[in-house]
Amino acid sequence: MAAVVLLLSLVWTCSAAAGTVLTGRAEQGGLVAGATDPGARVSLDSRPVPVDRQGRFLLGFGRDAAATAELLIALPDGRAEVRALAVSRRDWRIQRIEGVPREKAEPDAASLARLKAEAAMVRAIRERITPEPQYLGGFLRPADGPVSGVFGSQRVYNGNGGAPHSGLDIAAPAGAPVHACADGTVVLAAPDLFLTGRTVMIDHGLGLISSYAHLSRLDVVAGAKVRRGDLVGAIGATGLATGPHLHWGMSWLDIRLDPEAVENTLNALYASISLNKKQ
Repeated sequence: MAAVVLLLSLVWTCSAAAGTVLTGRAEQGGLVAGATDPGARVSLDSRPVPVDRQGRFLLGFGRDAAATAELLIALPDGRAEVRALAVSRRDWRIQRIEGVPREKAEPDAASLARLKAEAAMVRAIRERITPEPQYLGGFLRPADGPVSGVFGSQRVYNGNGGAPHSGLDIAAPAGAPVHACADGTVVLAAPDLFLTGRTVMIDHGLGLISSYAHLSRLDVVAGAKVRRGDLVGAIGATGLATGPHLHWGMSWLDIRLDPEAVENTLNALYASISLNKKQ
Protein backbone atom coordinates (compact mmCIF):
# COMPACT_ATOMS: atom_id res chain seq x y z
CA MET A 1 0.00 0.00 0.00
CA ALA A 2 2.83 2.40 0.79
CA ALA A 3 4.19 1.90 -2.73
CA VAL A 4 0.78 2.72 -4.21
CA VAL A 5 0.52 5.89 -2.13
CA LEU A 6 4.01 6.98 -3.08
CA LEU A 7 3.39 6.31 -6.77
CA LEU A 8 0.13 8.23 -6.81
CA SER A 9 1.68 11.12 -4.91
CA LEU A 10 4.67 11.32 -7.27
CA VAL A 11 2.52 11.13 -10.41
CA TRP A 12 0.13 13.77 -9.16
CA THR A 13 2.64 16.27 -7.84
CA CYS A 14 4.62 16.06 -11.08
CA SER A 15 1.58 16.68 -13.31
CA ALA A 16 -0.89 18.76 -11.33
CA ALA A 17 -0.96 21.92 -9.28
CA ALA A 18 1.84 22.43 -6.80
CA GLY A 19 1.05 20.93 -3.44
CA THR A 20 -1.77 18.67 -4.68
CA VAL A 21 -1.49 15.01 -3.65
CA LEU A 22 -3.67 11.91 -3.87
CA THR A 23 -3.49 8.99 -1.45
CA GLY A 24 -5.03 5.63 -2.26
CA ARG A 25 -5.90 3.52 -5.26
CA ALA A 26 -8.39 4.42 -7.98
CA GLU A 27 -10.24 1.12 -8.36
CA GLN A 28 -13.79 -0.16 -8.46
CA GLY A 29 -15.10 0.13 -4.89
CA GLY A 30 -12.08 2.22 -3.88
CA LEU A 31 -11.49 5.51 -2.10
CA VAL A 32 -8.85 8.15 -2.82
CA ALA A 33 -8.03 10.96 -0.38
CA GLY A 34 -6.82 14.23 -1.87
CA ALA A 35 -5.41 17.58 -0.80
CA THR A 36 -5.08 20.67 -2.95
CA ASP A 37 -4.85 24.44 -2.55
CA PRO A 38 -7.32 25.98 -0.07
CA GLY A 39 -10.21 27.55 -1.91
CA ALA A 40 -10.00 25.20 -4.90
CA ARG A 41 -13.10 23.61 -6.40
CA VAL A 42 -13.01 19.92 -7.29
CA SER A 43 -15.25 17.77 -9.47
CA LEU A 44 -15.18 14.13 -10.53
CA ASP A 45 -16.86 13.37 -13.85
CA SER A 46 -18.52 16.81 -13.61
CA ARG A 47 -19.94 16.02 -10.16
CA PRO A 48 -19.01 18.56 -7.46
CA VAL A 49 -16.79 17.06 -4.75
CA PRO A 50 -16.98 18.34 -1.13
CA VAL A 51 -13.76 20.15 -0.19
CA ASP A 52 -12.88 21.52 3.26
CA ARG A 53 -11.31 24.92 3.93
CA GLN A 54 -7.83 23.44 3.86
CA GLY A 55 -8.34 21.87 0.43
CA ARG A 56 -8.90 18.28 1.56
CA PHE A 57 -11.34 16.03 -0.30
CA LEU A 58 -12.30 12.42 -1.04
CA LEU A 59 -13.05 10.57 -4.28
CA GLY A 60 -15.13 7.39 -4.34
CA PHE A 61 -15.49 4.84 -7.13
CA GLY A 62 -18.45 2.48 -7.28
CA ARG A 63 -18.50 -1.27 -7.85
CA ASP A 64 -19.19 -0.79 -11.56
CA ALA A 65 -17.17 2.39 -12.11
CA ALA A 66 -15.96 3.04 -15.66
CA ALA A 67 -12.33 2.48 -16.63
CA THR A 68 -11.52 6.20 -16.53
CA ALA A 69 -12.74 9.15 -14.50
CA GLU A 70 -12.12 12.84 -15.14
CA LEU A 71 -10.84 14.85 -12.18
CA LEU A 72 -11.05 18.64 -12.45
CA ILE A 73 -9.40 20.99 -9.96
CA ALA A 74 -10.22 24.68 -10.40
CA LEU A 75 -7.63 26.64 -8.43
CA PRO A 76 -8.34 29.98 -6.73
CA ASP A 77 -5.98 31.83 -9.10
CA GLY A 78 -8.03 30.80 -12.13
CA ARG A 79 -5.85 27.91 -13.29
CA ALA A 80 -7.46 24.52 -13.83
CA GLU A 81 -6.07 21.01 -13.96
CA VAL A 82 -7.89 18.19 -15.74
CA ARG A 83 -6.69 14.62 -15.35
CA ALA A 84 -8.00 11.28 -16.57
CA LEU A 85 -7.71 8.79 -13.73
CA ALA A 86 -7.35 5.12 -14.68
CA VAL A 87 -9.78 3.10 -12.52
CA SER A 88 -8.70 -0.49 -11.97
CA ARG A 89 -11.28 -3.14 -12.79
CA ARG A 90 -12.05 -5.91 -10.28
CA ASP A 91 -13.60 -9.35 -10.63
CA TRP A 92 -16.54 -10.09 -8.35
CA ARG A 93 -17.51 -13.36 -6.70
CA ILE A 94 -20.89 -15.05 -6.73
CA GLN A 95 -22.16 -15.93 -3.23
CA ARG A 96 -25.13 -18.26 -2.73
CA ILE A 97 -27.07 -17.96 0.52
CA GLU A 98 -29.77 -20.42 1.51
CA GLY A 99 -32.19 -20.38 4.41
CA VAL A 100 -33.21 -16.73 4.12
CA PRO A 101 -36.76 -16.27 5.49
CA ARG A 102 -39.17 -15.97 2.54
CA GLU A 103 -40.74 -12.76 3.87
CA LYS A 104 -37.29 -11.13 3.71
CA ALA A 105 -36.13 -12.59 0.39
CA GLU A 106 -39.50 -12.06 -1.32
CA PRO A 107 -41.15 -9.07 0.43
CA ASP A 108 -44.88 -8.44 -0.02
CA ALA A 109 -46.41 -5.12 -1.04
CA ALA A 110 -46.46 -3.70 2.49
CA SER A 111 -42.85 -4.67 3.04
CA LEU A 112 -41.85 -3.15 -0.30
CA ALA A 113 -43.48 0.13 0.72
CA ARG A 114 -41.57 0.01 4.00
CA LEU A 115 -38.34 -0.68 2.13
CA LYS A 116 -38.95 2.31 -0.12
CA ALA A 117 -39.55 4.63 2.83
CA GLU A 118 -36.46 3.39 4.68
CA ALA A 119 -34.32 3.78 1.56
CA ALA A 120 -35.51 7.37 1.16
CA MET A 121 -34.62 8.10 4.80
CA VAL A 122 -31.10 6.71 4.37
CA ARG A 123 -30.68 8.56 1.06
CA ALA A 124 -31.60 11.84 2.77
CA ILE A 125 -29.00 11.17 5.48
CA ARG A 126 -26.30 10.64 2.86
CA GLU A 127 -27.23 13.90 1.13
CA ARG A 128 -26.29 15.96 4.21
CA ILE A 129 -22.58 16.71 3.91
CA THR A 130 -20.45 17.57 6.94
CA PRO A 131 -17.72 19.96 5.70
CA GLU A 132 -15.00 18.87 8.16
CA PRO A 133 -13.05 15.59 7.80
CA GLN A 134 -13.28 13.57 11.01
CA TYR A 135 -11.53 10.48 9.65
CA LEU A 136 -7.99 11.86 10.05
CA GLY A 137 -7.45 10.38 13.52
CA GLY A 138 -6.98 6.81 12.31
CA PHE A 139 -9.16 3.94 11.13
CA LEU A 140 -9.86 0.44 12.44
CA ARG A 141 -11.94 -2.62 11.63
CA PRO A 142 -15.08 -2.43 13.81
CA ALA A 143 -15.27 -6.07 14.90
CA ASP A 144 -13.07 -9.13 15.32
CA GLY A 145 -13.80 -12.26 13.33
CA PRO A 146 -13.40 -13.95 9.96
CA VAL A 147 -14.73 -12.28 6.81
CA SER A 148 -17.83 -14.20 5.71
CA GLY A 149 -18.96 -11.93 2.88
CA VAL A 150 -17.01 -9.54 0.67
CA PHE A 151 -17.96 -6.29 -1.01
CA GLY A 152 -19.28 -6.46 -4.55
CA SER A 153 -20.15 -10.17 -4.63
CA GLN A 154 -23.26 -11.07 -6.60
CA ARG A 155 -25.73 -12.43 -4.06
CA VAL A 156 -28.13 -15.32 -4.79
CA TYR A 157 -30.74 -15.75 -2.04
CA ASN A 158 -32.60 -19.09 -1.91
CA GLY A 159 -31.69 -19.58 -5.57
CA ASN A 160 -32.92 -16.13 -6.68
CA GLY A 161 -30.58 -13.38 -7.84
CA GLY A 162 -30.24 -10.35 -5.56
CA ALA A 163 -28.38 -7.07 -5.53
CA PRO A 164 -24.57 -7.09 -5.24
CA HIS A 165 -23.29 -7.09 -1.67
CA SER A 166 -22.68 -3.52 -0.55
CA GLY A 167 -20.35 -4.11 2.41
CA LEU A 168 -18.10 -6.48 4.31
CA ASP A 169 -19.53 -9.22 6.55
CA ILE A 170 -17.63 -10.15 9.70
CA ALA A 171 -18.73 -13.33 11.47
CA ALA A 172 -18.70 -13.25 15.27
CA PRO A 173 -20.79 -14.54 18.19
CA ALA A 174 -23.98 -12.71 19.08
CA GLY A 175 -23.25 -10.01 21.63
CA ALA A 176 -19.63 -9.44 20.55
CA PRO A 177 -18.69 -5.74 20.57
CA VAL A 178 -18.90 -3.47 17.53
CA HIS A 179 -16.77 -0.31 17.50
CA ALA A 180 -16.73 2.92 15.52
CA CYS A 181 -14.18 2.59 12.72
CA ALA A 182 -13.22 6.28 12.95
CA ASP A 183 -14.17 9.53 14.65
CA GLY A 184 -17.52 10.94 13.64
CA THR A 185 -21.11 11.78 14.48
CA VAL A 186 -23.91 9.21 14.74
CA VAL A 187 -26.54 10.12 12.15
CA LEU A 188 -28.74 7.04 12.54
CA ALA A 189 -29.42 4.62 15.37
CA ALA A 190 -32.43 2.65 14.13
CA PRO A 191 -33.96 -0.14 16.24
CA ASP A 192 -35.54 -2.06 13.34
CA LEU A 193 -34.97 -1.58 9.60
CA PHE A 194 -36.45 -4.20 7.27
CA LEU A 195 -33.20 -5.42 5.70
CA THR A 196 -30.52 -4.35 8.16
CA GLY A 197 -32.34 -4.67 11.50
CA ARG A 198 -30.76 -2.64 14.29
CA THR A 199 -28.53 -0.24 12.40
CA VAL A 200 -26.03 2.52 13.18
CA MET A 201 -24.64 5.05 10.70
CA ILE A 202 -21.73 7.39 11.47
CA ASP A 203 -20.82 10.49 9.47
CA HIS A 204 -17.04 10.93 9.17
CA GLY A 205 -17.13 14.11 7.08
CA LEU A 206 -16.79 15.13 3.42
CA GLY A 207 -19.43 12.59 2.36
CA LEU A 208 -17.89 9.53 4.05
CA ILE A 209 -20.32 7.45 6.13
CA SER A 210 -19.92 4.06 7.82
CA SER A 211 -22.81 1.73 8.65
CA TYR A 212 -23.16 -1.20 11.08
CA ALA A 213 -26.06 -3.57 10.47
CA HIS A 214 -27.83 -6.60 11.99
CA LEU A 215 -26.90 -5.48 15.52
CA SER A 216 -28.41 -7.14 18.57
CA ARG A 217 -28.01 -3.99 20.65
CA LEU A 218 -27.57 -0.24 20.11
CA ASP A 219 -25.11 1.58 22.39
CA VAL A 220 -25.34 5.03 20.78
CA VAL A 221 -28.05 7.52 19.85
CA ALA A 222 -28.38 9.82 16.86
CA GLY A 223 -26.40 13.02 17.34
CA ALA A 224 -23.74 11.46 19.58
CA LYS A 225 -20.08 12.22 18.90
CA VAL A 226 -17.92 9.10 18.81
CA ARG A 227 -14.20 8.45 18.67
CA ARG A 228 -12.44 5.68 16.83
CA GLY A 229 -12.88 2.47 18.86
CA ASP A 230 -15.93 3.64 20.84
CA LEU A 231 -18.59 0.96 21.41
CA VAL A 232 -21.60 1.48 19.13
CA GLY A 233 -23.44 -1.83 19.50
CA ALA A 234 -23.19 -5.62 19.53
CA ILE A 235 -23.15 -8.36 16.89
CA GLY A 236 -26.56 -9.78 16.09
CA ALA A 237 -28.74 -11.32 13.38
CA THR A 238 -31.56 -8.80 13.03
CA GLY A 239 -33.03 -7.94 9.63
CA LEU A 240 -32.04 -10.01 6.60
CA ALA A 241 -29.53 -12.38 8.22
CA THR A 242 -29.17 -16.14 8.58
CA GLY A 243 -26.79 -15.96 11.54
CA PRO A 244 -24.95 -13.50 13.79
CA HIS A 245 -22.52 -11.23 11.95
CA LEU A 246 -21.73 -7.59 11.34
CA HIS A 247 -22.50 -6.08 7.96
CA TRP A 248 -20.06 -3.18 7.77
CA GLY A 249 -20.71 -0.69 5.00
CA MET A 250 -18.88 2.40 3.77
CA SER A 251 -20.19 5.02 1.37
CA TRP A 252 -19.06 8.28 -0.20
CA LEU A 253 -22.03 10.48 -1.09
CA ASP A 254 -24.41 7.94 -2.69
CA ILE A 255 -21.64 5.57 -3.81
CA ARG A 256 -21.09 2.30 -1.93
CA LEU A 257 -17.43 1.53 -1.27
CA ASP A 258 -15.41 -1.54 -0.32
CA PRO A 259 -14.66 -1.17 3.41
CA GLU A 260 -11.32 -2.96 2.97
CA ALA A 261 -10.27 -0.46 0.30
CA VAL A 262 -11.34 2.45 2.53
CA GLU A 263 -9.42 0.90 5.41
CA ASN A 264 -6.26 0.71 3.28
CA THR A 265 -6.52 4.29 2.03
CA LEU A 266 -7.30 5.94 5.36
CA ASN A 267 -4.65 3.98 7.25
CA ALA A 268 -2.10 5.05 4.63
CA LEU A 269 -3.30 8.64 4.99
CA TYR A 270 -3.02 8.46 8.78
CA ALA A 271 0.51 7.04 8.49
CA SER A 272 1.45 9.87 6.15
CA ILE A 273 0.03 12.50 8.52
CA SER A 274 1.83 10.95 11.50
CA LEU A 275 5.10 10.88 9.57
CA ASN A 276 4.80 14.52 8.58
CA LYS A 277 4.16 15.51 12.21
CA LYS A 278 7.40 13.81 13.27
CA GLN A 279 9.46 15.61 10.65
